[in-house]
Amino acid sequence: MGDGVRYVGVAERRARLGLRHRLAGAARAADPAEVAESLVALHGTDPATVYLAVGARLAEPAKTVARTERALYEDRALVRMHGMRHTVFVFPTELTAVVHASTGIAVAARERATLVKQMAAAGAPDAAWLAEVEESALAALARRGQATAAELAEDEPRLRERFLYGAGKSYEGVHTVSTRLLRVLGVEGKVVRGRPLGSWTSSQFRWAVAPEHPELDVAEAQAELLRRWLTACGPATEADLKWWSGWRVTEVRRALAAIKAQPVSLDEGTGYVVDGDVDPVTGPEEPWAALLPGLDPTAMGWQRREWYLAPELWPSLFDRSGNVGPTVWWNGRVVGGWAQRGDGEIVWRLLEDLGGTERRAVEAAVALEAERLREWVGASRVTPRFRTPLERELAG
Repeated sequence: MGDGVRYVGVAERRARLGLRHRLAGAARAADPAEVAESLVALHGTDPATVYLAVGARLAEPAKTVARTERALYEDRALVRMHGMRHTVFVFPTELTAVVHASTGIAVAARERATLVKQMAAAGAPDAAWLAEVEESALAALARRGQATAAELAEDEPRLRERFLYGAGKSYEGVHTVSTRLLRVLGVEGKVVRGRPLGSWTSSQFRWAVAPEHPELDVAEAQAELLRRWLTACGPATEADLKWWSGWRVTEVRRALAAIKAQPVSLDEGTGYVVDGDVDPVTGPEEPWAALLPGLDPTAMGWQRREWYLAPELWPSLFDRSGNVGPTVWWNGRVVGGWAQRGDGEIVWRLLEDLGGTERRAVEAAVALEAERLREWVGASRVTPRFRTPLERELAG
């Protein structure tokens, strides 16, 4: 690149990651809200990921479950809702309006139109009927506070209406209005995920009315979301930003210009940092290890991952859809994977060919992290929703 544009190498990117993602020992967070604020978003598709991602970053993880549940369901400092790429995340509640305006509005319009079209093709009631059911269901949810789809159907029986989806296709199936409508309402920012029906590892959950939030300008919301993410994950390329956000490249470029993002030179091309973040960042004083869960926001944070995850490790650590499994980290790079066995034991394997001295240091540090994890997970059993080759092998 031209003069005046600083090169940011792999070592500095890993240093930034360790500090800003709260993984290095001295950088670990005091509470779950601080973790979420630092990372902007925690993957929420697999409920256990949220707790495991938080626990890996807390200075004192012993009460990870209780404190995360309190932040989600009592203090409401965190909210689990649809966000980027039509995926469920956990965000700081203050970001609800930003996420909805920046990523949800366009997707929501498509989702509602698709549902109405599919219902019409199946001879099901029309959009006006759906709007009546929606209004009634939201009123029932407000009265109950939190409820499952089945509980809402007790108050609004029309939610049980069924219709045939994809008639004659390989994916033909029968859908209920409740399942599809609640999904649309989630993308529209009207409802969010509430308490699970079981423990913190359960994938069955209740719904709740979304926190009230103002309607923001889309471009301004996109600029704010990108600013926060680039603060946590910069430097990053346009391709990284487009992949993470799910936006068009024109929207990414508009947001970069709005926040006056500064270009830097990376091994894969031009990257960007927020204004004022160009100066070199030195690494943590002490080496660090971490056991991160499947779908962790650090492992899934960038589209180009070679600077922290060697391509030869991918077949063992990813499933066929590109979802990352549990990973072992050492000083800003992935060096292996881990799993929990049926008896609760945390087992792990190093996949990188490390020298003798470094290997011994890594093994000692990872063993401490594994014990730390087992202590706070306790009697709970965690199986990733998206299982990967190494995780299956280690779990036995």
